[in-house]
Amino acid sequence: MTQSAPTKSAGLFGYRLSPVGSIAFLVILFWAVIAIFGPQIAPYPVGKIVDMDYFGPMSAKFWLGSDYLGRDMLSRIILGARYTLGIALAGVLIASTTGVVLGMAAAVVGGWFDTLLSRLMDALISIPSKLFGLVVVAAVGSSLPALILTLAVIYVPGAYRFARALAVNVNTMDFITVARIRGENTLYLAISEILPNIIRPVLADFGLRFVFIVLLLSGLSFLGLGVQPPLADWGALVHENIQGLSLGAAAVIAPSLAIASLTISVNLLIDDLPRKIRDRSA
Repeated sequence: MTQSAPTKSAGLFGYRLSPVGSIAFLVILFWAVIAIFGPQIAPYPVGKIVDMDYFGPMSAKFWLGSDYLGRDMLSRIILGARYTLGIALAGVLIASTTGVVLGMAAAVVGGWFDTLLSRLMDALISIPSKLFGLVVVAAVGSSLPALILTLAVIYVPGAYRFARALAVNVNTMDFITVARIRGENTLYLAISEILPNIIRPVLADFGLRFVFIVLLLSGLSFLGLGVQPPLADWGALVHENIQGLSLGAAAVIAPSLAIASLTISVNLLIDDLPRKIRDRSA
């Protein structure tokens, strides 16, 4: 009697993760938990001065030292995770959803609609992202809704072009032609026929754009145009304490490492995605 081949161990969403991918996923999960439960985890309130010595050293009481006003850096980083992840996630959801919907619509409808929409997106994508962000945030203010919408608008054109390129290829296939002959409308073609065939690369692109938005948000905050005091995202924490690098290095290095750990982990998990897909289909 022949024995059946051993089944591959299932990991994230039924796919196997490499050791590096597993570590990356755990790091992302860690920061997600910190962002959700930050107020319950943080030792001190976000703006409370708890150390009479500014840029205080790391100690048993203040694990990451204190900042330029004597506030606990560990609490600031924990509470800053909510703003960094929350703003970036909201921005990428708006950008990717809008770009994918418009990209599929342009591919299915075609004609003047595709041409007009593509030229509009080309005009938007030609504007440097940091310059656009600086101008808009400086003009309308750095409120959370303004930050989210600004970041979303910056990355809609890229998401549109990526989704449109995928949708155009799928739109030429035979099963789309059969669906058109059956009399299916544009909405059905986009949601039921095209979207399931492009969802995996779209999700990979979603992860990359999340990283881009985190880095752009950190850059804007470093220039003083991000989340405003006493609240702060990780980029703002670097900006606030940069002058004390020689006195309290942890106040600058710790939020920088937080940004690096999140963005690198997302990139590593995305890089692991093609391998998972191939292993699943093998």
